Amino acid sequence: MSDFRSPRLLRGPALVATALLAAGCTMIPTYERPPAPVPGSFAGEATTARPGPKASDIEWQSYFADERLKRLIDLSLKNNRDLRVAVLNIEQVRAAYQIKRADEWPTINAAASGLRQTAGPDTINSTYSVGLAVSAYELDLFGRVRSLSQAALAQYLATEETRKAVQISLIASVANAYFNLLADDELLDVTRQTLKTREDSQKLTRLKFDNGASSELDLRQAESLLEAARVSLAQQTRQRLLDENALVLLLGQALPDDLPAGVSLVADQVLPEVPAGLPSDLLNRRPDVRAAEQQLIAANANIGAARAAFFPRITLTGLVGSVSSDLSGLFKSGSFGWSFQPQATLPIFDAGRNKANLDSVKVGREIALAQYEKAIQTAFREVSDSLAGRATLGEQARAQRAQADAEQARYRLADLRYRNGAASYLDVLDAQRSLFAAQQAVVQVQAQQAQNLVTLYKALGGGWKDAGAAN
Repeated sequence: MSDFRSPRLLRGPALVATALLAAGCTMIPTYERPPAPVPGSFAGEATTARPGPKASDIEWQSYFADERLKRLIDLSLKNNRDLRVAVLNIEQVRAAYQIKRADEWPTINAAASGLRQTAGPDTINSTYSVGLAVSAYELDLFGRVRSLSQAALAQYLATEETRKAVQISLIASVANAYFNLLADDELLDVTRQTLKTREDSQKLTRLKFDNGASSELDLRQAESLLEAARVSLAQQTRQRLLDENALVLLLGQALPDDLPAGVSLVADQVLPEVPAGLPSDLLNRRPDVRAAEQQLIAANANIGAARAAFFPRITLTGLVGSVSSDLSGLFKSGSFGWSFQPQATLPIFDAGRNKANLDSVKVGREIALAQYEKAIQTAFREVSDSLAGRATLGEQARAQRAQADAEQARYRLADLRYRNGAASYLDVLDAQRSLFAAQQAVVQVQAQQAQNLVTLYKALGGGWKDAGAAN
């Protein structure tokens, strides 16, 4: 043990303070956000911003007006397993970051040790110590530890952004599954109405056939059309069950019995149209893009740690407490002592390990860069696709409703003409088939229109902010 009063060793604390001041630098390359590999505006969208709040600033509770849907989304946010895993990942990575952050500070432990060794043929020396010890604390002169800590911080921030992205996807998936159920219900109604119409038509044809006023061909055609409607009813019933199972999986529980009343898909379901903004907005508002950028920042910080490995590493080990050559004298007066043991290591030959590690992390940064750019391009594609849908689905829905109205009038006229003997039954059958197809198409395009607006809301970064949550 060194003498506490030694003037030479009193310079140790001053040396430590100087080293700590020098430890503020790192060898991390300066980070600059890469240019976005996408056009400056969305095709068909005005370059000037449309009025209205951005999607990412609209809480999902405000975006969706259907109380039934809002209850379903709330249940999914509480019970969905994918979201639960994302939250637990945050806790795990937060702990990993705290571990790396703790490496920047010395660890102080209570330590006790004993040493007995021979000093000659008949002499045994004993040394016992107990006190507070610092073991192998690294003076971070070249920023290796700080670089690893910053990389861990960026990874933690990336997991938080990933959780937001999972929440956005979950909300959109629940909404789209709900709209699928509404569409299924509408299609079931259409199919039941068609089935009733065809049953009446088949009964009339059977009556006319029995009285010799209709051919067997007409009868068989009416029966075929009736069975086709029953096939459609079975298919739609099965599809609704499948869609309900998909929604239950997203909720993480069975559908509760006390859900509030919903609204009609065709007549009452209205979702606001949010402005698209510019592609550059996606860099700051899409959580998945922000997560990819944090991974790029982490990869950039790892380069600093790899570079610092080429330089000397200085560690400090010390103890302050009680020292005695006798175990019984450890806590007696005059037993105070301390030790201070700095150690410096400089890589001389490592068979290329440090160089290979630096090359590896540089490649890792290039991979992270490509993934970040891919995330931007994917976001741009999703927004562009949704904008294309918004620009065309409205007109398609209008035209589809007009076609259904026309087919309804056509069927009414064909049936009237057939009943009065002015047209063949083939005209009635053709009108029935066309009307059924047109009515189904109306429901399907209405569902597509609602789901497209949900997808656009998601693609623009909406849905991760809860009502009253801080920015």
